[in-house]
Amino acid sequence: MSCQRNAGKITVPDDLRDVLLEFTISYLLEQPGDIIDYAVDFFTRLRDARRTQLIHTDAQTCLSTPDESVDEEPPVGRFASRRKSVFAETYNPEDDEEDDGFKHLAQTTTDLFVPKRHLAVSLLDMRHITLPSLLDFVSSDVAIANIFFPATKYALEMVHPKSDEQRQRLSESVKNILLFRALDEEQMADVLDAMFEKIVQPGEFIIRQGDDGDNFYVIERGKFEVYVKDLATAIENHIHTYDNRGAFGELALLYNMPRAASVKAITSGTLWAMDRQTFRRILLKSAYKKRKMYENLINKVPMLKSLESYERMNLADALVPKQYSDGEQIIRQGDTADGMYFVEDGVVRITRLGEHGREIEINRVPAGGYLGELALVTHKPRAASAYAVGDIKLAFLDVEAFERLLGPCMELMKRNIDDYEEQLVKIFGSKTNISDIR
Repeated sequence: MSCQRNAGKITVPDDLRDVLLEFTISYLLEQPGDIIDYAVDFFTRLRDARRTQLIHTDAQTCLSTPDESVDEEPPVGRFASRRKSVFAETYNPEDDEEDDGFKHLAQTTTDLFVPKRHLAVSLLDMRHITLPSLLDFVSSDVAIANIFFPATKYALEMVHPKSDEQRQRLSESVKNILLFRALDEEQMADVLDAMFEKIVQPGEFIIRQGDDGDNFYVIERGKFEVYVKDLATAIENHIHTYDNRGAFGELALLYNMPRAASVKAITSGTLWAMDRQTFRRILLKSAYKKRKMYENLINKVPMLKSLESYERMNLADALVPKQYSDGEQIIRQGDTADGMYFVEDGVVRITRLGEHGREIEINRVPAGGYLGELALVTHKPRAASAYAVGDIKLAFLDVEAFERLLGPCMELMKRNIDDYEEQLVKIFGSKTNISDIR
């Protein structure tokens, strides 16, 4: 179903979509100074690569026997094969599907190429930081975001041992840095695990102004001075001193940008470092896990099953993680319905006011379940209350976001409400119980 909203629209050829997407990824990653010059160079290299591949294909065809070539089509030499030659070995999040503990990511995503391909500018909470980070790229069910991270899976899984005291100090050092505020506990643990030790000597420059930056550093011990060179006079001015604590170079985790200052060790010392690609890989894997989990939750809602795959992906991107403590109220009976909830982890207790105003428990929603879904289309007041049983994690889908993404589908979904309620009657036994889960 597409709600007939695509009628009369021009169809964008897949080849054009692929080429524009590949160029966009390359441009945003490399951040060139002149987009026109970069585009000329990019498409020239793309054309040369295709010619080389076609020559290689023709040579193979000429060398093959008649029997070998009868049932084989020559390689098309399109998007996927070009990427493989450009970006080398890749990391695929699907290889780690069995891993647990990647269930939290505060993110806002922007789909540039839908429905076929999604380029998600996510993985950082864009309410806190607006620098574009290309960290998630999913096509169909195959995650190929890894194409622009040419390193091995081993780098992601590497753990550098640290004492509890060292981990605590690292966590304290980075918690107030803008870039780390959007990380949840699991992501932060992975980042701390991946940081590697660097021993420095007096007089050693850790970073130099103007050099390309790829590492972020947290000080374990030692004294370091920061200098900024006046480009007009070439005089280096001392602007700051780190004394056995602090961190610097965090923007290197986002971009390969020239260093804005120099940092020099005044004493011997120890640093903990994190490189850009490892940091991005950790967030990439977490984002992939989070999106797949959200998509699976959405797929369980009968009312949403009629949506196209890309529409459900858009909804997954709009979900907002929420946490509640034991006994905390999530929904209050009689309140205006503002959205629906998916249970990521934990159990939700559903109650309804009975005689004499006493709350009676009528249902429990376990992990993988959902509540309040009819609020998305009926806007009726809540017919029941919901409370957290223990510490729980939910994903919230706001009504306004739902209508913004699926506005043209609303009337069709409202027409299907009666059919949906009939399905719920079979499950819960009465319309009274149906209203309890809205």
